[in-house]
Amino acid sequence: MADENTEAVPPREERQDRVLDVGALRAMAHPLRVKIFDILSQYGPQTASSLAARLGESSGSTSYHLRALAKHDLIREREDQGSGRERWWERPVGGVSFSNPDAMATPAGRAATQLVMNEFLRHRNDQLLDFVNSELDHLDESWQEGTMISTASTRLTAEQTKELIGKIQALVDDAVDSYRNQTGEGVRPVTIRADLFPLPELGDKS
Repeated sequence: MADENTEAVPPREERQDRVLDVGALRAMAHPLRVKIFDILSQYGPQTASSLAARLGESSGSTSYHLRALAKHDLIREREDQGSGRERWWERPVGGVSFSNPDAMATPAGRAATQLVMNEFLRHRNDQLLDFVNSELDHLDESWQEGTMISTASTRLTAEQTKELIGKIQALVDDAVDSYRNQTGEGVRPVTIRADLFPLPELGDKS
């Protein structure tokens, strides 16, 4: 998984995702911290108070978790925004990856990775269900035409799957790089999903 949140993103070919080490994964391994990290990814800079209002938590709680994430450079304070009483936090430059073989080689690292991934997927799935149940039938025509919830199945080799992932990722990267900081009338946060994984064969109980 990769995310960027920056006003000056270098060319994609010059970037590498940060592979989170066990310490960063363990710092992230809390349901509220995953939600905070995800909100900063999707909506941009926030304060402890704005996060508390969105998450139904106290500002003291969100402030504590923000500091815990900042200790591992997962987020950072915006020096040019806010005051001593109201600190703004943002995602740093670059993407992150949870695919760390060293972390997965230890029980603690594997548990932290699984918890973080489970919470990210749960949060994103909750957002999708909330959209379907609460907003889908209220969209104006332009956004109805700009919304797609779709799934498809085919049969591929591992190499064909890798090639398809590259094509999908290139399209997503181009959209992110082109519109990451777009503002103006009619602009709103949009989440882009690309799930691609092999299914078990019939009769496979593993």
